[in-house]
Amino acid sequence: MEMEYSADAIAAANSIQTVTYMYVSMATFWTYDYFCSVRKEWTFLLQSRWTKVKGLFILTRYTPFLLLIVHLYLSLVPNETPDKCQLLNNISSAFSLISVISSECFFILRTYALWNNNKVVLAFIVTTFCAAVAASIVVAFSASATAPFATSPVPGITGCYQTSGSAELFIPFLLLFIVEMALVTLTLVRAIQNWRTTRNPLYAVLLRHNVFYYACGLFFSVLNVLTSLLLQYAYNGMFQDLQFIVLAILATRMHLHLWNTDQHLRGLVTDTLVLVPMSDASSRRPAP
Repeated sequence: MEMEYSADAIAAANSIQTVTYMYVSMATFWTYDYFCSVRKEWTFLLQSRWTKVKGLFILTRYTPFLLLIVHLYLSLVPNETPDKCQLLNNISSAFSLISVISSECFFILRTYALWNNNKVVLAFIVTTFCAAVAASIVVAFSASATAPFATSPVPGITGCYQTSGSAELFIPFLLLFIVEMALVTLTLVRAIQNWRTTRNPLYAVLLRHNVFYYACGLFFSVLNVLTSLLLQYAYNGMFQDLQFIVLAILATRMHLHLWNTDQHLRGLVTDTLVLVPMSDASSRRPAP
C-alpha cells in the first residue's frame, strides 16, 4: 500500500536531498582543488621552514576535509536519530568555526603587515575578531541546543534538519560581514596611502589577495544571512559550509602563491611574509 505524505514532509525531504547534493559537490570540489595543487603544496611543506604560519596553513587546509567527512556521514548514512543529528551537527559546527577562524587569521596577519605591524591596528582587529568569534560560538551552539532536529519520514531520504529556531544562525554571518568589512576598509585605506610610494611586487600581491578574499567573504556572508532568514527546512543552511570551504581554499592558495612569489624574488622577504613590515619590504630589491 502506497503511503501519502504531507506537503511539509515532501518539502523537507527535497531540502535534505538538495543539501546532500551540495555536500557531495563540495567534497568533489575540495578533492579536485587538492589534487590540482598537491605538488606545489608539498613543495611548500617540505622546503619551507616550520613556523606558526606554516602550522596555520596545515590547519586551514585540512580542517575542511574533516568537516566534509562529518557532513557526508550525516547526510548519507541512514537511520539517524535526532540526538545523533545534534551531536554530529555540533561536531561539524566546531570544525566550521576552526576553519573560518584559521582562514581569517591569515588575512588579519596580512592586514597587520600592510600597516607596518602597527600595534593599535592589531589591537583593534583582534578585539573585534575575538568579540565576533565569542558571540558566534554562543549563538551557534545555543541554536543547536534549542532547535529540534528531525529526520524525513519519506523512505530513502537520509540526513536531518532543524525544524525551527535556526533563523538566528544569521547572526554569526552578520558578525563575520562586519569583521571583513573592517578589514577590507583597513586594506583599502592603506592601499590609497601607499599606491604611489610602494613598488614592491609582494605588496601588490598582498593587496590583490586581500581585496579578492574579502570580496568573496562579504558576498557569502550576505548570501548566508539572506538564506538563514528567508529559507526553510535544510535550505537555510546549505551555503554556510560552502563559505568556509571556499575561504579556506582561497587562504591556502593565496599563501602558496605568495610563498612562490617570494621564492622567485629571492632574498626579498622570508617565508613568514605576513610578519614583515611592508615599509621594510618595499625598500628592498629582488636579487638578479
